[in-house]
Amino acid sequence: MLKNMVSPKLPSNTKPTGSIFTVGNDVTTAPSNPSVTTPEGHTIIPTSTPLRKSNLSPTCADVIQMPDSLFWVKLMQRGYSRSIPGLYRFLRKQGILAVKPDNPKYVAKPYEQMQYPGQRIQIDVKFVPSICLVNEAKGQHFYQYTAIDEYSRWRFVEAFEEHSSYSSALFPAHLIKAFPFPVECVQTDNGQEFTKRFSPYGGSDKPAIFQVQLMKHGIKHKLIRPFTPRHNGKVERSHRKGNERFYAAHTFYSFEDLCRQLKLYNRRDYNNFPMRPLGWKTPNQVLRDYLQSV
Repeated sequence: MLKNMVSPKLPSNTKPTGSIFTVGNDVTTAPSNPSVTTPEGHTIIPTSTPLRKSNLSPTCADVIQMPDSLFWVKLMQRGYSRSIPGLYRFLRKQGILAVKPDNPKYVAKPYEQMQYPGQRIQIDVKFVPSICLVNEAKGQHFYQYTAIDEYSRWRFVEAFEEHSSYSSALFPAHLIKAFPFPVECVQTDNGQEFTKRFSPYGGSDKPAIFQVQLMKHGIKHKLIRPFTPRHNGKVERSHRKGNERFYAAHTFYSFEDLCRQLKLYNRRDYNNFPMRPLGWKTPNQVLRDYLQSV
């Protein structure tokens, strides 16, 4: 069993200190490779977890610096017969588990605050849940284009039957007509409906139709970091709220029915719902207050 793992026994004045042995006044560090003989003639098996002391003489304490599962495999190769949970419980009971340092926590950078409506608008696309589609709409695919103003959280939505660059090119023109303020910048992810940057047929710097439409209206286009949806967090959160408040309680019989209900919900509910980031004001109230202040 475990007795046979260490040969010969360490001297009686040996004390374990982490991954280091102190033999008398000399300090011997455990080698990084298993079963390596130290200059003093001691054979040590290093792992990340201290070796159990039972079945070993009280003077023989082996320090292990490897993961518990790997340590267990090494023990099984030498005749150990207990399970991993049993080994773990013993190490924990003896207080000889390795102390693992905490992983560094992610610290979010301060997000730039907008100073006026239209300074930057986030746009994204949401797939309409198929469970909401019944009758003649069942089996079809519909898409919700969403634009949300970062300053006021005012939102504009529109349903489309296609998730394409053509639908994306139509949406900015409808947004400009509906939003009561000039739009300076639009922020999107790196989807193919917005940019050709990561096209599967080879990335290109040539502007997509969506970007061409923005340039015609003098609107800047900002792309977020790839695979980082939190940078478009306001529109992503609005999609989550839409799932909870709208799609979870509605069904749609046709594309026209979806357009009607979506427009009604956005006008009556979302833009008139008090929000904590706005000081418990509604998006419409924030826009009215800004108009009165300028």
